[in-house]
Amino acid sequence: MPIVAQSTDTTDWVSRYADEVISESERRAPGAKHAGAAAPGIVIASGLSPSGPIHLGNLREVMTPHLVADEIRRRGYEVRHLISWDDYDRYRKVPAGVPGIDESWAQHIGKPLTSVPAPAGSAYANWAEHFKAAMTGALDELGVEYDGISQTEQYTSGVYREQILHAMKHRGDIDAILDQYRTKKDPGKGGKKQSQKPVDEAEIEAAEGSGAASEDDGSGGASGYFPYKPYCGACEKDLTTVTSYDDESTELSYVCAECGHTESVLLSEFNRGKLVWKVDWPMRWAYEGVIFEPSGVDHSSPGSSFVVGGQIVRDIFDGVQPIGPMYAFVGISGMAKMSSSKGGVPTPADALKIMEAPLLRWLYARRRPNQSFKIAFDQEIQRLYDEWDKLDAKVADGSVLPADAAAHSRAVRTAAGELPSTPRPLPYRTLASVADITAGAEDQTLRILRDLDPSDPIASLDEARPRLDRAENWITTQVPAEARTIVRSEPDAELLSSLDDEGRESLRLLLDGLDSHWSLDGLTHLVYGVPKMQAGFSVDATAKELPPEIKVAQRSFFALLYRLLVTRETGPRLPTLLLAVGAERVRKLLGA
Repeated sequence: MPIVAQSTDTTDWVSRYADEVISESERRAPGAKHAGAAAPGIVIASGLSPSGPIHLGNLREVMTPHLVADEIRRRGYEVRHLISWDDYDRYRKVPAGVPGIDESWAQHIGKPLTSVPAPAGSAYANWAEHFKAAMTGALDELGVEYDGISQTEQYTSGVYREQILHAMKHRGDIDAILDQYRTKKDPGKGGKKQSQKPVDEAEIEAAEGSGAASEDDGSGGASGYFPYKPYCGACEKDLTTVTSYDDESTELSYVCAECGHTESVLLSEFNRGKLVWKVDWPMRWAYEGVIFEPSGVDHSSPGSSFVVGGQIVRDIFDGVQPIGPMYAFVGISGMAKMSSSKGGVPTPADALKIMEAPLLRWLYARRRPNQSFKIAFDQEIQRLYDEWDKLDAKVADGSVLPADAAAHSRAVRTAAGELPSTPRPLPYRTLASVADITAGAEDQTLRILRDLDPSDPIASLDEARPRLDRAENWITTQVPAEARTIVRSEPDAELLSSLDDEGRESLRLLLDGLDSHWSLDGLTHLVYGVPKMQAGFSVDATAKELPPEIKVAQRSFFALLYRLLVTRETGPRLPTLLLAVGAERVRKLLGA
């Protein structure tokens, strides 16, 4: 066994959980988890439902265990990160905002997700495969190594047959456990039912329309409790009720509330159904030997599925509940033109169109799971990239704090190696401004980017990719048309003729210095320096050496330039705008 370096930095949550998982693995099976051992390794799990677009909040269900699994791999251990695709769950409703579907898809409510047609025009065989595809592509780009498990394949191939028969045999014990958490009648409140716990989202999804008597716990009403629900052999829906079951013969009978179909089958041979959610989840923990699996806040409240599952996995399946944190929600800042099952929740694939994979990984790595955060689709993405570039510089010069260094390392590489990066990572806000002004014209873009630093110009746009492509996508998909920059085609003669001597002098000073300051840094120095010179100060004077009036004069000067160049009083950073417009056109628009 290798010596495990214990985490000393309490803010490094990934290392801390890796320590705990390794310790728990050793407790369960001493000496069997090192890479090269015959055992399957440390098992870490995630679960995703392809019931619609899988959004950025769902990504935390994957990234939290991925980061822990990757840290364990870096220490030399064998790890299996399972992603369980819950594609055998019922189709609950027709989601809003999904292209290629209409209300006719309501006829499929109650069927397994893999039995529902994909949206019109899809290249995939069914609903589940359609929505899995976008997520698997994003996970590949993010460098997430995992073993995917289709629950449709698991159930329909009979993999869980012994577990199902075991659960049915012990249905009375399961019922007794669940009864501790079911809604009770409170005699002190007129017999009204009082819920002992909030119902988590997964339970609501499973229970809607399923005929379950109590939050999808499998209650069978007068027929007794059954933790298994068959899909109807006629209409394929799960609107069924088990009417009888014989432990010896495993004969099960059910009736369908949707179409009236009745059927008797031998459960020892029957593969068209599944355990109810509260039993299914702990069954899988035991079957796969899961050691670490996080859960969302909706699963972790007292009496919810994670808590109840811990009792069921121990008492019924002779297993151990995974360790793992409760993770908080992920919010979104902005998101123009986005659509999803909730009518506007972006997916990981959407985020990767406007930001590079290391940046998206960093957002999940730098915050502890119980801390909420937002992913920016609006102007905030520029500040976020500035913060990332500053961190990159600190890593390069060795001034970075240990926890920040750890988060950065987990963002840019995995145990398998480095993620693709931009060779010349120019500021995102600069690239966005250039893309805004040039409308993606590559010759113009290359000219401007070369002028950013004439002493070390880029040779081709490939040096600025993929960051350049992400910035262009952000401009075209997230910035409203009215906020886009349109450079004047002709000078504003009326405004130019109305200028006083001071205004004309400011333009002359700028134009006189264009050629000698034609770079990003040079033009920054020039545009801030013109008001200083007019007030009799050195262009190198610092803010502390200048009176407050200079800042006022600078803002007035900037507003004048914006009005003359782009008709508004604000716009992209002026040095970038001047480079983009070009010296000849700047002279024309400023009346030279």
